Amino acid sequence: MKAWILLSAFNIFVGGVAHAAPFVDMDYVHAVKSGGDTTIMIKGESIRAFRNPATNLTEEEIARHLTGDALFERNFSDDASRFDHGLGPVFNNTSCNACHSKDGRGALPVVLPGQEWVQLRQNESIFLRISIEDGIQRPKTAENHWGAPVAVPGFSDQLFHLGSMGVRKDLPGAGQAQVWMKYDKSTFTYPDGTVVQLRKPVFKITAAYDEYFDSVTGETKSRLYEKDVKTSPRMGTPMIGLGLLEAIKESDILALAARDLSAEGVKGTVNWVFDIEKAMANDPYPVSMGRFGLKNNTPSVLHQSLGALRGDIGVTNYAFPMESIFGTALFESFVQDPSVPAPLEASDQVANDLVFYSQTLAVPSRRNVTEAEVIRGAQIFHQVSCTSCHQPSFVTGPHKIAAFSNQKIYPYTDMLLHDMGEGLADGRQDFDANGRQWKTRPLWGMGHTHTINPRAGFLHDGRARTVEEAILWHGGEGEYSKNKFVNLPKADRSALIQFIRSL
Repeated sequence: MKAWILLSAFNIFVGGVAHAAPFVDMDYVHAVKSGGDTTIMIKGESIRAFRNPATNLTEEEIARHLTGDALFERNFSDDASRFDHGLGPVFNNTSCNACHSKDGRGALPVVLPGQEWVQLRQNESIFLRISIEDGIQRPKTAENHWGAPVAVPGFSDQLFHLGSMGVRKDLPGAGQAQVWMKYDKSTFTYPDGTVVQLRKPVFKITAAYDEYFDSVTGETKSRLYEKDVKTSPRMGTPMIGLGLLEAIKESDILALAARDLSAEGVKGTVNWVFDIEKAMANDPYPVSMGRFGLKNNTPSVLHQSLGALRGDIGVTNYAFPMESIFGTALFESFVQDPSVPAPLEASDQVANDLVFYSQTLAVPSRRNVTEAEVIRGAQIFHQVSCTSCHQPSFVTGPHKIAAFSNQKIYPYTDMLLHDMGEGLADGRQDFDANGRQWKTRPLWGMGHTHTINPRAGFLHDGRARTVEEAILWHGGEGEYSKNKFVNLPKADRSALIQFIRSL
């Protein structure tokens, strides 16, 4: 029996006590087709690695995918006379591709030498979620929008830093407010003396549209500046394999949540969230398991895609027919007659083609799977319990797109939320996700990330420039594995990273 097979029965020692590593199907060590039959076979790193349709689609489905591809790259306009009209009165970007460059990860703004703060402008891949909280957990009801974050009065649950001309007469081109970013920098030192430079983006908000000067207190005030407002940055993430993730059986995810990994300090949980498809079908309890978004705050690719179309770009559609800032003073001052319903800005066909495109992007094949260092790195990946959260494989269940049904896939995620510690905390509730919890990100395709976008950043706010930096930011439930990684010999740390880069 090969040594790597025995790893599934390893006893891992922590503080002199033996803990049995959870059983993991170790066939991932040599697996090449990360997306099963949907996988696109690519020999080397490629700038187009994330831009291919699933290989087992029908000819008709491929044609529809390509139609959606053109829509994904469309820059929407606020000119009502143009065919691409639909850009919202406020927005964070003008196209889907602007946040998901070549269907991959986004990047933080460039801060020039001698510059402290840089303003977020157009074509940035990051924006801020906003909400207010009182710290009280309530049952999910229609009155509280099924547990959704509470929008900031006069704003929404997302801060839009850009605006169509005429929205802000005091500040043309601005949205609800201006957003600025700088870096806080620190270092991490390994036990062997190796030093790694770390960075963390910090944001500030200025020029809110409702800003005023309080002559009594001498302060500049806005509802957005109040202490109960929570903010959280969100970086654009890869688009590959979303249909496959959607096809993972709910029972398999619940089984992972039920595991006892208390010896490692790990406890994955489900985020139960509002489901727009159930609501449109008049389901009396439109709540489903969250699968997408950095906190698992949407249940389906349709909900995620069309919510982003309306939210990030301001293009209304059949699932989200109202502008994000509908009912606010900023909206009413911009629209001549806010009581008259505006027509949907995306036809049902456009909306559905965008959803189909988002579902059907192929996962690239693994590379270098026979190299000794990569195989050793896979063994170490399990040995330090990365697999406790980055579950290597699933067999998908049925899906309305037949190509995704019954596929053996290797996404390296358990599809669950985990407390990642104070270093990564945003302090903001999102349905059942608390301010320290984040979804386990899928690792497939990681090796192509910087070929696709050399400045791409990892983690929810893009702070980590490398896989190593991302590991070093792990805390909370990730602390156990991070500490084991940190105490590895440098050659073993390198092997583990080379394995991740092979995915």
